[in-house]
Amino acid sequence: MANVNAMLESKVLPQPAELELTKDLLEEFLGELIRKERTPGTLETYRRSVYQLYDALPPDKTLRPGTLDQWQGDMLADGYSPRTVNTRVSAANHLVAFLGRRELQARGRLEVAEADLPELTRLEYLRLLSTARTLGKERIYLLIKLFGSTDLTVSDLPRLTAEALRGEAPCPVRLPDCLHQELKDYAKRSGVVSGPLFQTRYGNPIGRTAVTDSMKQLCRDARVEEEKVNPRCLKRMWQDIQDDVRLRLDHLVEQTCDNLLETEQLTIGWDQSKEVSSAP
Repeated sequence: MANVNAMLESKVLPQPAELELTKDLLEEFLGELIRKERTPGTLETYRRSVYQLYDALPPDKTLRPGTLDQWQGDMLADGYSPRTVNTRVSAANHLVAFLGRRELQARGRLEVAEADLPELTRLEYLRLLSTARTLGKERIYLLIKLFGSTDLTVSDLPRLTAEALRGEAPCPVRLPDCLHQELKDYAKRSGVVSGPLFQTRYGNPIGRTAVTDSMKQLCRDARVEEEKVNPRCLKRMWQDIQDDVRLRLDHLVEQTCDNLLETEQLTIGWDQSKEVSSAP
């Protein structure tokens, strides 16, 4: 029997160095979490994270050694906080472990202190927008607003196209209605009818350097420290605002539930001041 097992093991082929992700695999993984009775909040975090990984992969949707490390670095460069990056990568690591491919996991947690990131206040952000509008710098006004009020990343900019604004192609991020209209108006005035909304004079999408340089130029006129104004700091500000709103909503939910229980207590609560007769 031992010889038979040895022969079978010798015929097992090594696993390929790549792993193609499919939505079916993602749902199988999420189904396993449901069977393990993970909380709804945890399930939603995992679902959002693994689908964000799926969307970030190239068209072949293939994971390779180092892919998750690269994704980790890209998210940090795009302005996501280390806490958010670690949460997403942790979910991705659990996914590939579930699929039996631990060798594809990211190699470690991010060790960047959020306290080292300069804090851009809401008033400074609004001053940047006001200054850009006063100076007639519409493009930088829109870029500041995009990074300061959506989850858009610099790497997503080429996918923010005229077609996406018209609903003819997927949009890389949810756009508030007011900002969506401003972008459509900008496209019309700029004559951009196809391709990336923000282009160079040769029709290529603008790069990270052009974005950060234009922000630095605006800082001088707006009297805001340059190190505070970049896609990463703008995204940090937006994330802080969302966290604050969620905390307020959580508190409101608790208050509403407490009020509901108090109301029910008045009608069917156990009144200890009254004697309760025993059943015969």
